[in-house]
Parts: sequence; C-alpha cells; structure tokens
Amino acid sequence: MFRILDRYIFREIAQSWLAVTMVLLAILLTNQFARVLGDVAKDKLPKDAVFQIIGLTGLQYLTILVPIGLFLSIMLALGRLYRDSEMPAMMACRVGPADIYRPLSWLLLPLVLAVGWLSMEVAPMALTEIERISAEARRQADLSSIEPGRFTSDDSQGSVVYAESVAPGGVIEKVFLQRQIENGVEVVIAERGEQVESEDPDKRFFVLHDGRRYEGVPGTANFRVVEFAEHGIPYRLPEMEAQELEPYAMRTADLISSSARLEQAELHWRIGIPLATLVLAILAVPLSKSQPREGRYGRLAIGLLVFIIYFNLLSAGKTWLEQETVPVWVGLWWVHIAMLIFALSLLGIQNGWHRRLFSSGPKH
Repeated sequence: MFRILDRYIFREIAQSWLAVTMVLLAILLTNQFARVLGDVAKDKLPKDAVFQIIGLTGLQYLTILVPIGLFLSIMLALGRLYRDSEMPAMMACRVGPADIYRPLSWLLLPLVLAVGWLSMEVAPMALTEIERISAEARRQADLSSIEPGRFTSDDSQGSVVYAESVAPGGVIEKVFLQRQIENGVEVVIAERGEQVESEDPDKRFFVLHDGRRYEGVPGTANFRVVEFAEHGIPYRLPEMEAQELEPYAMRTADLISSSARLEQAELHWRIGIPLATLVLAILAVPLSKSQPREGRYGRLAIGLLVFIIYFNLLSAGKTWLEQETVPVWVGLWWVHIAMLIFALSLLGIQNGWHRRLFSSGPKH
C-alpha cells in the first residue's frame, strides 16, 4: 500500500519534472528547428526530413535534459514544501530522508534506466541516422531543389544553375547554367530543362531544350558557340561512402571491444549519464532544504552551480581520459564518487548523523 504522503511527494516531483523537461526541450528544439530550416534553405537537407531530424535531435537532447530536469524538479518541489512549511510539519511527524527517497525512487529508477538506454543505444543511433539523411540529401539533390529566381550551386559538380520559373512536373524554364570544364567554362542558356534518369542508378542527365552553349576561357575571345534543340549533360551522383564513425556515433558494443583512448572515454561518458542522474537525485534532496522565509530561487541557484561544476568535471575528466592523463581504470568514477560523498555529507550534516556518530563513545 502506498501512503498518502508518498503519493503526494511523488506527484509534486513528477509534475515538476514533466513541466521542466518539456519547457527545456521546447526551447532547445525551437533553436534546432531554425537551424534545420536554414540547412533546408541551403539544400543541405530534404524538406520532407525536417520533422524526422527534429525528432532524432530531441532524443539526443533527452540524454541531458532528463537528468537536469529531474534535479531541478526535486529542488523546486521540495523547495515549495519547505517554503510553505509543509516539510517542517512532515518532519515533526517523524518523516525522515528515507520517507522522501522512497516516493522519489518510483520516478528515479525508471528514469535512470531510460537515460541509460538513451545514452547507450538511442543517441548514437540518432546521430548516425542524421548523418545518413544528410548524405542521402546530398546524393539525391535534383531539380526540385531549385527555387525560381535564385542561383543554386553544386560544389561537387562545379556548377551554378538559375531558373526563372519551375513548371509542374519539375520542368524549369528560362534556364542559365554555368559549369567548369577541362579547358575553361561552359555557359548554357535554354528555354527549359528537365532531369532524366539513366540505366546507371548513379548517373543522371540534365536535358536542356532550345538554347545556346558557350565554351571557352574567360578573358579571351576564343569561344565556341553552339545552338541546339536538345542538349544532355550527364552528371554522377555523389557516392555513399562508408565513412569511419566518430566515437560519439559508434555503437556501445563497438566501444566496449575497442582499446583506443577516444572510444574508452566515450564509453565512460555514456555510462556516466545514468550514474549522474542517480547522484543528482540524491544530491537534490539536501540541497533543496531551506528556511520558511528564504527566497524561492536562492537554493535553485546553488543547485545550478553544483550541476555546472559536476558536468564540467565530467567533461574535464573525459578530456583527460582522451589525453591519457588519467588511467582508464580511474575513468570518470572519481567524479561520481566525489559528488556522491558530497551529497551524503550534506545529508548527514542536515540530519545530525555526524553528532550521533561522534557522541556514540562511552560516557564517564
């Protein structure tokens, strides 16, 4: 049977966690949405992949937002109970730290498991998928990416295309094309153009109709002019090369089997995310203790400072691992252990455990 008090504390923390996490996620995704739209405008990403990329990015963000959201929600919920004198009343009824951690564990344990799954499996998969979508977009870029009245460049082909308008079916009208050739440049002006598939899946044709082609070297009078009714320009699609994955995009199983320092540092970082979630939850309870008249956000500022120090230490520890300054067996464990000792010390001081410990000796 769950006690009424347990359900009350759990509900306060869970509601705060959901609100804090959703607000932080919305802020980050809004900024990411603007960046993705910029990439779409530059033809770096397909238009139909916008929401897929936003969703994958959101999964990456959750690996950090869940820990900080839980940490802040505990401090906000318990801080309100202290401010409204509800927590002192509970303590007068012999409510101790165990009575707070018990309902907290109902939310904490599932979130630790979820964060572990996100950091170990989902986030690397999301990074790999985003890179695949970007590579596929570069490969599949075609005339549908051309916007009327705008110059569109293709660095892989060394060409620039301009169209006055785009007709239904992807046919572009009043076309200007410039591209680099072996002995200079080629400029083509045509009434219309279209893309034609070929038998080779890695090759396409840009077919222009009713136009004129100029070939030569800029700055000289040696140009050749050819009028045509139809002119096909072949081009090859960029190859989908199997690029070597960075450590942050590698599967966790591959990191475990690797002895390279970069991969080992990334493995310790992924393991550290769920551990940090657990330590932060333990630390938030003593940090949230405040006096009835104390300011609402005073303790929250201290909590944010502790969070920043914690994750900066983790980042520094990861860098030291990569640079072989710290042995692999030490890893990032020293950061988690130090913060856990700090949390238990705060908890012990607030509950007078140190006085009972040092006064337990024989009396004369």
